[in-house]
Amino acid sequence: MKNGKLNGKVAVVTGASKGIGAGIAKQFAAEGASVVVNYASSKTDADKVVGKITKRGGKAVAVQGNVAKKAEVQQLFGATKKAFGKIDILVNNAGVYDFKPLEEITEEEFHREFNTNVLGMMLATQEALKHFGPEGGSVINIGSLASSLTPPTGVIYNATKGAVDAITRTLAKELGPRKIRVNSINPGMVVTEGAVAGGYTEGDMRKNFEAQTPLGRVGQPQDIAPAAVFFASSDSEWITGETLRIAGGLR
Repeated sequence: MKNGKLNGKVAVVTGASKGIGAGIAKQFAAEGASVVVNYASSKTDADKVVGKITKRGGKAVAVQGNVAKKAEVQQLFGATKKAFGKIDILVNNAGVYDFKPLEEITEEEFHREFNTNVLGMMLATQEALKHFGPEGGSVINIGSLASSLTPPTGVIYNATKGAVDAITRTLAKELGPRKIRVNSINPGMVVTEGAVAGGYTEGDMRKNFEAQTPLGRVGQPQDIAPAAVFFASSDSEWITGETLRIAGGLR
């Protein structure tokens, strides 16, 4: 891509083997970035994303790593440095969820969601700090409309995404002096493999959301990716600590 908005940049996208992460990885590559497609377990899917990118002339590699484990996060960034020499952009997209009423909540599920959605984001950002150059970097957190819409049965997930909002604003202030910008994108319901597998995209939950959404539909990964490009590029160089809701007007 000759005039890509991300020419010469290197991006790490966590949880990029499917859904929103895969969409962002593909769009970044189309804009000229070299992309690390991180995945926790689905190697086949991650390889498919890399295949699609390279087929179109883009640059990408797949790197395994569970963001909730510090040693694996260090390996992820080490592999990125080895493959592409530097790091400019981090997209904290890896996330897990499960919707259950309060009575059914377990300690295990609480820790599973907080470990990936909150601790994982902190560990990845902490490690990225060591690799961003003197010109700074851009961190893009993928939050969720859930933090403000707070749908019932989502108490753990909503709590993790409330934490993401707070982390985004805190780190924007803390890292601003180092020219590191931190913004977040809070999508509404997006049709991803995970949402389909959970049965959330066909039942009452989807109908309910669509009925309340001014633009009348749920989202697709391609609705989210252009905003990530904006936050990763110099178009947003004087923007940090912002949270952009992309949810068809649902709030």
